[in-house]
Amino acid sequence: MKRIVILGGGTGGTLAANRLRRALSVREAEITVVDQDDAHVYQPGLLFTPFGSAEQRSLVRPRHARLHAGIGFRQAGIDRVDLDADRVHLDDSSTLGYDALVIATGARLLPEETEGLTGEGWGERVFTFYTPEGAEALSKALARFDGGRIAVNVVDLPIKCPVAPLEFCFLADWYFHRRGIRDRVELTYVTPLDGAFTKPVASRALGGLLAQKDVRLVTEFNTGEVDGKSGRLISYDQREVPFDLAVVVPLHGGAAYIDRSPGLGDELGFVRVDAGTLQSLAKPNVFALGDATDVPASKAGSVAHFEGATVERNIRAFLADRPLPARFDGHANCFVETGYGRALLIDFNYRTEPLPGHYPAALGLPLLKQSRLNHLGKLAFQQVYWHALLSGRDLPGIAADMPTRGKSAAGPG
Repeated sequence: MKRIVILGGGTGGTLAANRLRRALSVREAEITVVDQDDAHVYQPGLLFTPFGSAEQRSLVRPRHARLHAGIGFRQAGIDRVDLDADRVHLDDSSTLGYDALVIATGARLLPEETEGLTGEGWGERVFTFYTPEGAEALSKALARFDGGRIAVNVVDLPIKCPVAPLEFCFLADWYFHRRGIRDRVELTYVTPLDGAFTKPVASRALGGLLAQKDVRLVTEFNTGEVDGKSGRLISYDQREVPFDLAVVVPLHGGAAYIDRSPGLGDELGFVRVDAGTLQSLAKPNVFALGDATDVPASKAGSVAHFEGATVERNIRAFLADRPLPARFDGHANCFVETGYGRALLIDFNYRTEPLPGHYPAALGLPLLKQSRLNHLGKLAFQQVYWHALLSGRDLPGIAADMPTRGKSAAGPG
């Protein structure tokens, strides 16, 4: 019997475990998922919490309950991975041996790496919505806010869900319009990029929306310090953006144990993998998916979903001593909430820019276009997430590879 250990019980780890359990009988493989807690958070819902549109209790479910029968769940912290011995050391001094290891421990926030961010003003006028606690605290702060300057700041990339800070700006615009005080609120989006987004086509579209909604765009701003006392973002080249309330997306890195596992990760703690097979560059019996990897794709739930099929097929091939058959093409798609009950959708991969048209085919959802249908699609996705995506099922009509059908130009894919 083969032993498969999966580190992380979030999106990537859960769907990978369930896909492997569906493909391999309990006589063929023992599958164990390890996580430090038993609280699975639906992270896209955190965006809505500050505006009173999502309750925390609806966003959290037990991790173990999302796993199919026949999958073991171990609640423990991870101390390190011994690649030479094929063994995971846990923080309770126990170990787990493996024939194949899957790393899906996501990305962690590193606010302490930015000078002043967690100092005076943190939780009072400086917030993040990237954690449940932060989103709740920001909700209370926004309810009290009656005018002034709000700066939404991405410290550095990569980050989880790279469109979320932009969505925050769009929803804030709508939120303050509904409260009748939008004319008293100055919104500024501060990014280290040279535009609103990483992909030029999407950057132009999203930058245009910022302008339409009177959100000032500050680009190429590399945040060196957050001065919560005086209300200033300060870049390394000494530019300043003043604020009365700051919404900051901190620096991200990989899980801490990766730094304690020689050879496994890069300088930020993300697992180095082949971008196509998702096999570790450190050792062939290690694979990774989701936010934990260094692949040049968005750190978004859709990416973990599309990577799941690749990891499942390639692990089965590896355990059977066959060539790895599956390749991930970098497929990602994102609903972008734009306020007023509308959203747009972007779909792209490693080589292809977001294109206009429809997804996943000619009669699907409109791409690069605001619509009520896209907004409803984003809201409905929460139930799809809990009941279909995490179970490891293939969603009807939604393939792992980026589709070209229904798009105005196929481009290289």
